[in-house]
Amino acid sequence: MLEQQEAVQRMQDYIDQNLYENISLTDLAKVSLFSPWYSYRLLKQWTNYTPADYIRKLRLSKSVLRLRNQEQKISNIAFETGFGSVDGYQRAFLKEFLVNPKEYALNPIPIQLFIPYGVKFRAVANKRKENNKVKNIFIQVIDKKACKAIIKRGHKANDYFAYCNEVGCDVWGLLTSINSVRKEPVCLWLPDAYIKPNTSKYVQGVEVDCDYDQGIPEGYDIIDLPATKYLMFQGEPFEEIDYATAITEVWDAIKKYDPTIIGYNWDDTNPRIQLEPIGTRGYIELVSIK
Repeated sequence: MLEQQEAVQRMQDYIDQNLYENISLTDLAKVSLFSPWYSYRLLKQWTNYTPADYIRKLRLSKSVLRLRNQEQKISNIAFETGFGSVDGYQRAFLKEFLVNPKEYALNPIPIQLFIPYGVKFRAVANKRKENNKVKNIFIQVIDKKACKAIIKRGHKANDYFAYCNEVGCDVWGLLTSINSVRKEPVCLWLPDAYIKPNTSKYVQGVEVDCDYDQGIPEGYDIIDLPATKYLMFQGEPFEEIDYATAITEVWDAIKKYDPTIIGYNWDDTNPRIQLEPIGTRGYIELVSIK
């Protein structure tokens, strides 16, 4: 089982690093260390997509962000993201997102992006790696401006894994398509005042300007977040596979920290905010203070 996961992860890494090149099944077989036929089966088994579908969906999703953020000709984006023709790109885009690229560029509505997750993380979910080395936690007071947040509620979830079991892991792809004031989606633990009956404390969402008018996806809510002070806790950079340990280290630091030493108290009337664990920057969490 572990050998299969490692082979699929090598294929995922290779695709990510060579996404806009001509990737053949032979190329994937070389990095997986299995035959082309078996490599095809493994990727399909572990990701639910054939290599061609996986590559196509990822290229299209990357192109969405370029259409949203950059003023470029659609033809340039089509060729630069690995498509052989503009017509082929437009047809694939329309089939995938039910809107053509030109229409989307003029009105970048929320759409469901393909955000693949490395299979290596399945083996380490909920596991904490023992490490006696003392880690530094950077703590900073920040002022967050008033904004809105588009959120997808769960049912009873209090953490990421329970949320994914309830809602699925595709929410992040749609949220990523929305132009956020933070430039990325977030996870939030909502205070009681923001929780609707029979919905979860933990949600995923994206912070947008107060005058946001690009539409709310079906099944999502929008909430107002006031201007607030937060303590930002940021851990050291970590190896991606050790994300569970990195999160736990920051949580331990938050539990031990006393904000009164800098003249504040914890503020439980505003959401606690979790950023995506990215190894190169360290795990980040924000806790409201007053």
